[in-house]
Parts: sequence; C-alpha cells; structure tokens
Amino acid sequence: MQTGLYVGVSSQIALEKRMNTLADNVANATTVGFRATEVKFNTVLGDTRPTKVAFVGEGAEFLNTSSGGLSHTGNTLDVAIKGDAWLSIETPAGVALTRDGRFSLTETGDLVTMRGYPVLDAGGAPIQLNANAGEVVIGNDGVIRQNGTQVAALGLSEANFANGFSRYDNSAVIPTTAPEPVVDRMDVGVMQGYVEESNVNPVQEMSQLITVSRAFESIASLLRDSETSLDEAIKTLGGSK
Repeated sequence: MQTGLYVGVSSQIALEKRMNTLADNVANATTVGFRATEVKFNTVLGDTRPTKVAFVGEGAEFLNTSSGGLSHTGNTLDVAIKGDAWLSIETPAGVALTRDGRFSLTETGDLVTMRGYPVLDAGGAPIQLNANAGEVVIGNDGVIRQNGTQVAALGLSEANFANGFSRYDNSAVIPTTAPEPVVDRMDVGVMQGYVEESNVNPVQEMSQLITVSRAFESIASLLRDSETSLDEAIKTLGGSK
C-alpha cells in the first residue's frame, strides 16, 4: 500500500511540473517570438522486490519548434526569422538566442532589442549602424545595408535544446549546448518589417491545463483515501479500539 502512495506522489510531482509549464505558456500566448515549453515523461522502474513498480519520471522539458504566425509591422527594424534559426543577443547572463526581432537604434547607433540588449552579428560582435546614414535595409540573408552599402549582418544560429535550456528576457533561451552559426541554409532567412507571434495555442493549452489540474486533484483524493485506509489497517492490526 505504501508503494501506491509513492507512485501517487511521483505522479503529482510530474503533473505539477506540467501545470507550471502550461501556465507559463498561457501567460506568454501574446509574447512576440515565444516558443512553448513541452514536457516528455518517462516511466521509471523501482526495485521493490519481489516485484518492480513503475513510477512516473520527473519529465524533461523541451521547446515546441513549430513557428508562430507572422505579423506585418512595416517597421524597418523589425525582423522575423524564416526557418529553424535564432537571433543572437548579448545579455548579462551571456549570449542568448531569441526569435523576437523587434529592434531599435540607440543614439550611438547600437542595434538593440526591446530590452536594450545588443544584437550580435555573425562573428558574435554587437551590431553598430550609422543613425544618420539613411534607411536600414535588411535582406533575406540577414545582411544589413545603408545607402546600398553593406554595413553589418545579423548573426543567425541554430541550436540543439535536447540537452537542456534556460529562459531569459526578450523571449530568449540559453541552450546548454553551445549554438552553431547558420551556414549555407537556403531554408533559413529573415523577413524585414515582420515579427513572429507566439506559437502557443491558448485554447489548447487551457484545455490541457484544466485536464492536468483535474488529474492532480483526483490523485490527491486517492492519496487521502489510501492514507485513511492505511490508518484503519494499522488500528485494526494493532488491536486499537
């Protein structure tokens, strides 16, 4: 009977983790460039001789790699990523990756994000433009031109998030494995004057959140009933009146 309690608790831990990710996804349903977090659960066999009992693993988080919809802004400093790639930005926590391409120019010509983080070029250096050198034109390959002259290029990266990641401001993520620069990828590029919307489906996420919440409550009720039954069994076997 105690084994059943352990299985129930392991299920609640897993469900709580999923509820947290679902709630975070719903909260960021309108956040530009946000990628939803999913959780993959595995069965863990416990050595409870003479039988083995299956417990629910804590679950591993991973990013939903589907792209969000595109929204036209007409802003020359807004860009949306086309394909499976990321923009590189410099943050206090180090280099981070983002799909939020809402940029602006500082008075000194630094290209920065909405949070003020420097946007990096292909070589990992902050991009600096001339605020007085004319309109900024960003090509599909990420090359930035002013008055027909190339002045910089957006640094596009690809990353493997299978080994883990952490989130940061500006819809950014920091992968555990170092990202690699995108080289000769015809399916990757940028679109000037657009931003990518969140890939979260709020209706679907809310539906899952309700389902998970109900499952959590059902297990909690089951655990309470099991604990009551255990108490009664102890009293009976112990001869308590």
